[in-house]
Amino acid sequence: MALVVYLRTVTELRGKGDRIAKVTFRGLSFFSRVLENCEDEARFEQAFRWPIGSQVDGDEMLEIQVFNYSKVFTNRLIGTFRMVLQKVVEEGHLEVSDTLIDDNNTAIRTSISIEIKYQTMDGSVKVWSDGEFLDIPDDCDGTFQFETDSLLSGRSQSSGTSPGRSIHGIPTFRKTGKGVFSAMKLGKTRVSKDDHKKGDDAAILDAEDLDRKAMRLGGGLDPDTISLASVTAVTTNVSNKRSKPDIKMEPSSGRPVDYQISVTVIEARQLIGLNMDPVVCVEIGEEKKYTSMKESTNCPYYNEYFVFDFHVPPDVMFDKILKISVIHSKNLLRSGTLVGTFKLDVGTVYSQPEHQFHHKWAMLSDPDDITAGCKGYVKCDIAVVGKGDNIKTPHKANETDEDDIEGNLLLPEGVPSERQWARFYVKIYRAEGLPKMNTSIMANMKKAFIGENRDLVDPYVLVQFAGQKGKTSVQKSSYEPIWNEQVIFTEMFPPLCRRLKVQIRDSDKVNDVAIGTHFIDLRKIANDGDKGFLPTMGPAWVNMYGSTRNYTLMDEHQDLNEGLGEGVSFRARLLISIAVEILDTSSTEIMSSTEVQIEQVSNMSESATGKMEEFFLFGSFLEATMIDRKIGDKPISFEVTIGNYGNQIDGVSKPASAKKKKEGGGESEEEETELIHNSSDEEAEDDGDLTSVPSTPPMKPVITDRNYFHLPYFEKKPCIYIKSWWQDQRRRLYNSNIMDKIADKLEEGLNDVQEIIKTEKAYPERRLRGVLEELSTSCSRFVTLANKDQNLSGRTKLDKERLKSCMRELESMGQQSKTIRSQVKRNTVRDKLKLVFNFLHRLRFLADEPQHSIPDVFIWMISNNKRIAYARIPSKDILYSIVDEEMGKDCGKVKAVFLRLPGKKGFGSAGWTVQAKLEMYLWLGMNKQRKDFLSGLPSGFEESKAMKGTGIQAVPPISLVYNMKQVFQLRAHMYQARSLFAADSSGLSDPFARVFFSTHSQVTEVLSETLCPTWDQLLVFDNVELYGEAGELRDDPPIIVIELYDQDTVGKAEFIGRTFAKPLTKMVDEHYGPPRFPPQLEYYQIYRGNCAAGDLLAAFELLQIPYDDEEIRRALISVHDFAVPQIKIGPAGRAALPPIDGPTDSDRGPLLPVPLGIRPVLSRYRIEVLFWGLRDLKRINLAQVDRPRVDIECAGKGVQSALIQNYKKNPNFSTLVKWFEVDLPENELLHPPLNIRVVDCRAFGRYTLVGSHAVTSLRKFIYSPPDKTANNWAHTGDIVVNMDPEPNIKKMDTVVKIDATTDAVVKVDLNDGEKEKEKKKKKKKKGEEVDEEEPDESMLDWWSKYFASIETMMETLRAQEAALAEAEEREDLEIAAESAEIKADDFPMKGTKPKEKNKDKKSSKDKKKNHDGTEKRPPKPKVDELMVYNKELESEFGSFEDWLHTFNLYRGKAGDDIDHNVVDDDRIVGRFKGSLCMYKLPLSEEITREAGFDPNMGMFQSIPHNDPINVLIRIYIIRATDLHPADINGKADPYIVIRLGKSEIRDKESYISKQLNPVFGKSFDIEATFPMESMLTVAVYDWDLVGTDDLIGETKIDLENRYYSKHRATCGIASNYSVHGYNAWRDPQKPTQILVKLCKEGKLDGPHYGPGGKVKVGNRIFLGSTEIEDESGLKKQTEEHLALTVLRHWEEIPRVGCKLIPEHVETRPLLNPDKPGIEQGRIEMWVDMFPMDVPAPGPAIDISPRKPKRYELRVIIWNTDEVILEDDDYFTGEKSSDIFVRGWLKGQQEDKQDTDVHYHSLTGEGNFNWRFVFPFDYLMAEEKIVISKKESMFSWDETEYKIPARLTLQVWDADHFSADDFLGAIELDLNKFPRGAKTAKQCSLGMVLKEHELPTISIFKQKRVKGWWPFVARDENDEFELTGKVEAELHLLTAEEAEKNPVGLGRNEPEPLEKPNRPTTSLSWLLSPIRVTCIMCWRQYKLASVVTLLSITGLIFLGLLFFSLPSAFIQKIFNISG
Repeated sequence: MALVVYLRTVTELRGKGDRIAKVTFRGLSFFSRVLENCEDEARFEQAFRWPIGSQVDGDEMLEIQVFNYSKVFTNRLIGTFRMVLQKVVEEGHLEVSDTLIDDNNTAIRTSISIEIKYQTMDGSVKVWSDGEFLDIPDDCDGTFQFETDSLLSGRSQSSGTSPGRSIHGIPTFRKTGKGVFSAMKLGKTRVSKDDHKKGDDAAILDAEDLDRKAMRLGGGLDPDTISLASVTAVTTNVSNKRSKPDIKMEPSSGRPVDYQISVTVIEARQLIGLNMDPVVCVEIGEEKKYTSMKESTNCPYYNEYFVFDFHVPPDVMFDKILKISVIHSKNLLRSGTLVGTFKLDVGTVYSQPEHQFHHKWAMLSDPDDITAGCKGYVKCDIAVVGKGDNIKTPHKANETDEDDIEGNLLLPEGVPSERQWARFYVKIYRAEGLPKMNTSIMANMKKAFIGENRDLVDPYVLVQFAGQKGKTSVQKSSYEPIWNEQVIFTEMFPPLCRRLKVQIRDSDKVNDVAIGTHFIDLRKIANDGDKGFLPTMGPAWVNMYGSTRNYTLMDEHQDLNEGLGEGVSFRARLLISIAVEILDTSSTEIMSSTEVQIEQVSNMSESATGKMEEFFLFGSFLEATMIDRKIGDKPISFEVTIGNYGNQIDGVSKPASAKKKKEGGGESEEEETELIHNSSDEEAEDDGDLTSVPSTPPMKPVITDRNYFHLPYFEKKPCIYIKSWWQDQRRRLYNSNIMDKIADKLEEGLNDVQEIIKTEKAYPERRLRGVLEELSTSCSRFVTLANKDQNLSGRTKLDKERLKSCMRELESMGQQSKTIRSQVKRNTVRDKLKLVFNFLHRLRFLADEPQHSIPDVFIWMISNNKRIAYARIPSKDILYSIVDEEMGKDCGKVKAVFLRLPGKKGFGSAGWTVQAKLEMYLWLGMNKQRKDFLSGLPSGFEESKAMKGTGIQAVPPISLVYNMKQVFQLRAHMYQARSLFAADSSGLSDPFARVFFSTHSQVTEVLSETLCPTWDQLLVFDNVELYGEAGELRDDPPIIVIELYDQDTVGKAEFIGRTFAKPLTKMVDEHYGPPRFPPQLEYYQIYRGNCAAGDLLAAFELLQIPYDDEEIRRALISVHDFAVPQIKIGPAGRAALPPIDGPTDSDRGPLLPVPLGIRPVLSRYRIEVLFWGLRDLKRINLAQVDRPRVDIECAGKGVQSALIQNYKKNPNFSTLVKWFEVDLPENELLHPPLNIRVVDCRAFGRYTLVGSHAVTSLRKFIYSPPDKTANNWAHTGDIVVNMDPEPNIKKMDTVVKIDATTDAVVKVDLNDGEKEKEKKKKKKKKGEEVDEEEPDESMLDWWSKYFASIETMMETLRAQEAALAEAEEREDLEIAAESAEIKADDFPMKGTKPKEKNKDKKSSKDKKKNHDGTEKRPPKPKVDELMVYNKELESEFGSFEDWLHTFNLYRGKAGDDIDHNVVDDDRIVGRFKGSLCMYKLPLSEEITREAGFDPNMGMFQSIPHNDPINVLIRIYIIRATDLHPADINGKADPYIVIRLGKSEIRDKESYISKQLNPVFGKSFDIEATFPMESMLTVAVYDWDLVGTDDLIGETKIDLENRYYSKHRATCGIASNYSVHGYNAWRDPQKPTQILVKLCKEGKLDGPHYGPGGKVKVGNRIFLGSTEIEDESGLKKQTEEHLALTVLRHWEEIPRVGCKLIPEHVETRPLLNPDKPGIEQGRIEMWVDMFPMDVPAPGPAIDISPRKPKRYELRVIIWNTDEVILEDDDYFTGEKSSDIFVRGWLKGQQEDKQDTDVHYHSLTGEGNFNWRFVFPFDYLMAEEKIVISKKESMFSWDETEYKIPARLTLQVWDADHFSADDFLGAIELDLNKFPRGAKTAKQCSLGMVLKEHELPTISIFKQKRVKGWWPFVARDENDEFELTGKVEAELHLLTAEEAEKNPVGLGRNEPEPLEKPNRPTTSLSWLLSPIRVTCIMCWRQYKLASVVTLLSITGLIFLGLLFFSLPSAFIQKIFNISG
């Protein structure tokens, strides 16, 4: 449905002015174009169209406002017209003329004339046709009716009205007083379906955007204005009949590229296991690399660097899995046991900022036991570098930050730190349409032997995900296999592997072959926002594409079936679904392994994927040109296929049954040829058994020119049509199309904005506002359309969820774009542009539908039964819908399609040549919507059908016969090209251009040896015949293809590049004059493959040749009598065209120049050239260059330098400045390039070209006279420069003490989190040690300065990042706040957190301010700093080209894989040094009258002379970082080589063994003579014992530019002036001398030193200190500080000021010519230069590496307590332990020491009094222990390792016959460990768990500490448990102190420790078993023993009593004795 308003004229206007109209309906406004300088009548003749979702109500209102337009002020309203649409709704068509009303609702004289159409969806109100907005010839009486549309209508049937059109729709000619020609021209003003995105109309733009639009239209503009038309904007005017062509010819994916992946494994922590010997394995794809093994530790430190090199296509690279595993006790014999793994794909790393993760912790999990939880962490750096990528090494965060493992996990932004295990279910149901995987010979043999013809394929499906594979079963002999299986993967969620690969393979006994591959991007089937959803897909069909379907044993395109590159044919489709289930790992019935499982699933019903519908594809070949001449001798046909339909080999033409259709179903391979015999339209429609016509009849090509042929499709255009059956899932494609169209429109608008910025035109912000307005409208339109109810059959969960999330995203995008629109200001355009580009990427991402429906359409060119070239057209692009926005962008439009070679043939130069160019019309839609399928064709044809008879309406035509022909003349104004591709070995080309239009082609002349040809040639194409209606051709002419070639003397011309253009069309009755004519010159971007290869400056116009009047009269009558008109061109036809000037230049022969109105307006310019010298010229044809000369040429004029008589002796020119005058365009953008050529003058007058350089843009060399106001200002009053007490770091607001050892105090602007930390630190330090000593001045050295500076650099970088992040966040919050309707979930990444964060930040800032205000910093000695640049100095100071420029000279053919980031070094044959200055004549005399003006030097006044000069070069090399490994062991043995001219220093003896981060700390002196020796090369080589040393990387420095630069790069200016100590002034000239010299050179008044520490230079006054301390400490007066202050602020001096190079260290990348563009490491260094004619400088600064200091750590183990008891007593079962303690310093495991054993401790108490002694070397500045040891017994020399200072203590249980048992351990970082507890009771597990919260101490400050520390180990649940406590004393001594006070190990002399007082029970059973038993019994059974003893004594007493009683009785009774 649509409402169309055609705005004709506004008359009776008052005054003269620019007019504009605004038409509004339903709140949506369109602006007309601006009509400039209108008087009483404004003829808009413009149509506006509103696509409508719902019926128009009769009460609705249309409003038109007419304004006087102003570029500067707001537009002034003339009057308004309002109209109720009731009449329109009833009649559908209305013409209205009425007066306007003013603000007071009073009618005014001005009247408006409009026409309104209302077109409904169902056709109830009549359909509008093109013929209805026409001007009528005046010889008709007003009732003349046409009953055919063939001549006039946009519809295309040959007779009768088109379906659905009533008779009232036929146009009636009215009298308008215009000429007869109007009928032929058909002033086509019908607005297209896409008109709201037409470039001509200011669609939905602000009125303020219109000046920009007018510019594009060229309306009344200066003829020199230019639009830098990028080629994508060939058809900025996206019209209704033609689509935009695609200029990039080469398939982007599939070509192999170089990648380098570097992984640094730093350390591991919290590894699960006891007493481990861990090794880390890094695995990428098939490659594995291992670290060394670290013994007996759960937190090993490695710091090992690995590099993996790959040369593969990007898709393959990014799908590779990077796996980090930790393995326990691996050795040669055993593979070790896996502790845990972590994996992610390389693509995830590449998508990170800077393509890297830096210092992040990878969390390990056990793939065999998913219930086990975290198995430890590995800290690593991972970086992926492609060619041309620059990796910035991020600054290190604080050590404390990095120790926060949870906050620094190796996960992308937005992935939660707590990842869970999940099951990924991939269900494979069935496949269809598989190709034969056997030749017909094999099939016949099988048939002969077996007697049956079976399907020749045995398919199975392979699914790959996260490095694991799962296979379904093999279905034998089946083209339609049914599996119904699911593959289950168990993986962490969210997974860090983005793509899932599904591949159908053919099982074969010898070799399985891929049939087709499909990748599923998990990001597209899930949403991680607040209202997101888990990955889900289907059940849906996925289409697979690959090689052609004809089977050959050796398939040359097999890679395509593997998913590499763009598939060239449909292979099969597969029904799959994907689901994800998050696992609850605590449940018991879960399977703990991650092995892939395969299970059966139930069958899927037929209707589950959607209702099967019949689709109809129609195509017409309007033109087939540019057919490669190699195939031009055989007849050619074109085949169109959709799925397997139309495929000649095994295609299907009809479903297996009429109702039920499966795509591969028809087993009949022959095409069905029966015709239709129905008697009526309806029956034909219902039955639909049409035979498909999938290919055009073969036709022999005709020659176009030397290179190309064309097919003679003149008036007869062949057609194809195919019926096919697919599930009806159009809604998916519709939504995708809407978003694509929004994105296209947005991209076009953004390109416009970029062009405006690039060409520096006015008001880019207005255009951007218009773009945003349009975007927000489009977004709300999407929400309306997508919300429509649709049939629910076949809708999957993903469809529903995706629709919801797309609607949410677009709604939010619309709101945000409104908000951003209100924030667009002139100064914020660039920032906002970046934001809007993010919208564009997001839209493109959303528009890509993951669930396929209809397969893509393939067009193949077939010659001699061979498939030559193809084009692939996505089915969504040609899909029809009644709603315009949903329709495919190419549906029912003519599209220029370029056929290309399939597969790998399409790479490189072979793929760039066009195989054929088709002008093609395609339409795909439901069969029942077929009535409209011809509506978009160019009008004026008859259908030619395959049969005659009734009912033929339903049968599509097999060809179209055009009876309307327009004749044109094309004028191609070929002006010039620039920056072309160098195609010859000379480094130049001999370019000519070939212009193709329709079946015609012409060439320009060949200009030899140039990359910037100025052809200035007009090519005239006569009698160009175009078929179709004239009006359509005016708005929408076919495209012109321009190809550029390099002419070679032998062989055919070589292709350089291609571009497209659209001509400006003039119809017969149009006036040839402004604003449209003559056309402007425009720049068209030339492409070579996918790479930009220069620009073409040209203009194209298409002029209609008029017909004879009498012929037209006859034509109209014959049309009335239903005859076909044949119109001839009259004799006066050509005479009516604008005249062409004849050849003006007799030298050029008959060539026509570009006419005056089109060629640019020229002015006289003078170009001055500074000739300085030539450098590094290579040999030419084996001969050295001896007498070179430079030729400069621009626009045909030029100048030659003086001849260099002897290049070897002096490569500088004797005459410095020359000039020439030339006529150049006034518009700077049109300036031709300037060519620099170097020739060698040989004997006998021969010249050889050495090399050339084209300066494409002269803008930077245009001289602008100094601003007079600035000059006057220089003489006004004096200005005091506000000095900062610390000038080197301004704009900072807090002071931080960096490091206790260096005591550097720097000013930095911290981000707030760090501010809080600093507060804590300060408090802590106050509380800890008040008496901490400050380092003495004598202790400081150059390294103190260096480390303090690095810290400052890090802090500054951090501060910048924080400020940037805060600004971004603030902006996001503003946007969120302004668009109040947006809900929190609309920001999926942010939610509500930023607000809270912001609050915290603010409050912490306030706190900080108070804190800073109140706390006064005690004065402390400050370390002087230097400037550390983390890049080369050249990038900071513009390559030191402030007046002397370097131009690389090129020779040789350019490489094909042009990457703009990579310079083609092989082609550089030398460098020209000089400069250019260009200015318009005449120049003002003020400049030439200045004092001291030397007329010989022109504008190059006061430059030094270029005589040879001797210089001392002093190179300081500090260190190299991240070197590329050069040895098999993954290390290198680097040393420095320095080359300058012929001198070379090889520092081979000082190589550093096995080190990738070597510290060199060396300086080298070389004497050199400029200019002969000016290129310094610093190289790092790898030392090898055997064979030659390998180059790791090198860097080159142009010393000459530095030496002569005004930035004074000879010797850096220090921050402070000192005469002694570590910061002594090192320049032989003192600051005062330097200042005097600078003032003299700059002709400045001064310096004048005044009292009170003032100095005046020019009109600036500087303040500073005037005292200095000498070595004895006495203070003296000096002016050096003042002079230094001026030097450090030299950039503030007017006119001559510029920043002087400070004392610095620069970081330069090391590159290797074998691996171009990929960094091989970095080197930190600086260079000083001293002229030899001044006093010699002092000795070089000592920067030799700090030697580690020797220390001795004495550890006394006094006692242990509460050690867990491991052993059981044999007899009693009692628990005990035989305790001993082991200790070592990290990295020195082999020197571990043990105490003696405390046997049989029954309480866990142990007494030792045992001393360990650990000597070690320690680097105080780096806080690392330095260990030198041989890596293995085979190593040649020792390797130096730097590792953290950590003491490990372990407690063990000794066993006699088995291995000792490990009980627990503690590791103390000697720099920061918790203070020991005073008693064993106070010692707890918290000392380990809460280590970060407890106060820490450093043994290097405390020296001696004693206390109790806990031993810990992990229990079965992986949690820490306390396993004992140890009382220890740590005592640190320097080596000297240790020598004075020696001690013995253990308890030995000297200073022996007393023996421990151990209880006697600790004696062994063997020595005294009885005693031990007694003691044991006594201890255990004390009470029982006493009772037993008493009982026994009592029993003995009783026994003895009873024993003695009888005798006593007898004696008593019988009294024996007596």
